[in-house]
This record gives sequence, structure tokens and C-alpha cells, in this order.
Amino acid sequence: MERSLELVNMTRVQKFVLLGLSTRPDIRDVLFAIFLTLYLLTLLENTLIIYLICSHIELHKPMYFFLGNLSCLEMCYVSVTMPSLLVGLWTGPYHISFTICMTQLFFFIVLICTECTLLASMAYDRYVAICRPLHYPLLIRPQVCLGLALSSWLGGMLVSVAKTSCIASLSYCGPNVLNQFFCDVSPLLNLSCTHVALTELVDFISAIVIFCGTLLVALASYSAIVVAVLRMPSAAAQRKAFSTCASHLIVVGIFYSAALFIYCRPSRIKSMDLNKVLSVIYTVVTPMCNPIIYCLRNKEVHVVLRKTLHWS
Repeated sequence: MERSLELVNMTRVQKFVLLGLSTRPDIRDVLFAIFLTLYLLTLLENTLIIYLICSHIELHKPMYFFLGNLSCLEMCYVSVTMPSLLVGLWTGPYHISFTICMTQLFFFIVLICTECTLLASMAYDRYVAICRPLHYPLLIRPQVCLGLALSSWLGGMLVSVAKTSCIASLSYCGPNVLNQFFCDVSPLLNLSCTHVALTELVDFISAIVIFCGTLLVALASYSAIVVAVLRMPSAAAQRKAFSTCASHLIVVGIFYSAALFIYCRPSRIKSMDLNKVLSVIYTVVTPMCNPIIYCLRNKEVHVVLRKTLHWS
């Protein structure tokens, strides 16, 4: 028995090889410059949003409290995945230790689950503001906002602990090549040399609960908003509300479409090139676009931004 355990430990994979976004040397330099620019732009946008919200009392409102949380999350989100993407583009395929890989997976799952819940909370906030404005101070009071934000982060951590523990407990005997630019669920399941039915079931159920549950909340909120807007007597008010809702729905649609396609299937994904393209959408594109769509198009944010630039 002891000898068999020793053999298992000897053959257990200690390192993985990340192939990265592209293995073609002729385009890696161009892609590196593009994604480094996008990474720095994302950090700059979200840092600016957090600074404006914290430094101007005009933005100390529930909507901006959630936006500040989202900006903080986006900065963490891109900082978990983008460095490994950039390293892969700079050096080509490279080794990553089992421990670091599982750590990256843990934080990635925490952040993607937290983002889903935050997007649903923000949709609910807009629903109450537009559909039940008289009850807004009661339903979206500071204690409720804090509770929703904390539950989003804690819920993401609990889901991540369960999923990462299941994946880390699998045996990886070789090969050890991950056709991805970061440690993701599906590529790791593809490399496992043990039965993964239970892990896939846990992954599938958690994806259904987190992704589909929060998506239903968001869709229900925006649907109610659309109905309320259609009843508004003012055409100008309708256009303004529809413009805001359309922008929000674009972000929600892109993020959830890519994430649901990858994670809400209880089977190992075979088309890993498609997987990488979709991963770029929700790990790079949406964190960069969210500040623009949610904040920088907002008149109140424009006002405080102009004040800040004028003072400087």
C-alpha cells in the first residue's frame, strides 16, 4: 500500500505547461503589445472610477457603491489572468507549478462568481430606482448595499473553495500541457487521469446556480424596467432609460453568453481554440468596456471628472 502511494506521488504532475493564447512567433509580439495596452487601459479606467467615487460626495450613492465594487473586482480580475497571458505571448509556452496553477484557478473562480452576483445586484438596484422609486431609500439603504456586496464576495469564495478543492484533488499523471493562457477548469479536467464525473457534476451545478440564477435576476430586473419605461409619458425619458438599459444589457449579454457557453456544460470542452477566444471576451474585453458603459457615459461622472481635471 505504501509503495503504491509512493508510485502515485512520483508520477503526479508537479508542473503544467501553458501554451498561451498563440504559439505563432510571428504574431506574438503584436498581440503582446495589444494586450499590454488593453491591460494598462483597464487598470487606468477602473482606478479612475474608484478615485472619483471615493473623492466626490456627489457619487456616494448606492449605484456608485456597486460600480466601485465592480471596478475593484475588474482590476483584480484582469490581474489574475492577464499577466500569464502576457508572459505566454512574450516567452511562448512556459511552465507553471501545480500550486500556483491552483491558486490562480481559485482567485479566478472567486472573481467570476462575484462578478455575476454584482451584475445581478446592480440590475436589481436599477429596477428599484426606476420601478419603485418611492421605496428606493428603504429597499436600497446602506445596510442592504453592504450586505449585497459582502454576500457577493463571500459567495464567490465559497463556490471557489468547493470547485478548486475538487479539481485539486484529482490525479494528474501526464500529459501536462494546458491549451489555454491561464489555469481554467475545462483544460484541467481534460488532463485528469482519474474519473471526473463527480467534479464535473459539482462544476455544472455551481455554474447553473451562479450563472443562470444571477442571469435570471438580471433579465427579470431589466424586463421590468423596459415595461415601466414603455409606460412613461415622456419620450425623452423613455430614450434616456432605454439607452442606459441597452448599454447594460450589452455588457450582461456578452459576459454571460461567453461564460455560459464554456461553464454550463457537464462535459469536457474539446474545442480549446474556441475556448480561448471566448475566454478573452470575458477576461479582457468586458473588464475594459464595463467602466466605459457603466460610468464614463454617466452625466454625474462626467461632471465630477471635469471638476477633477479643472482642479488639477
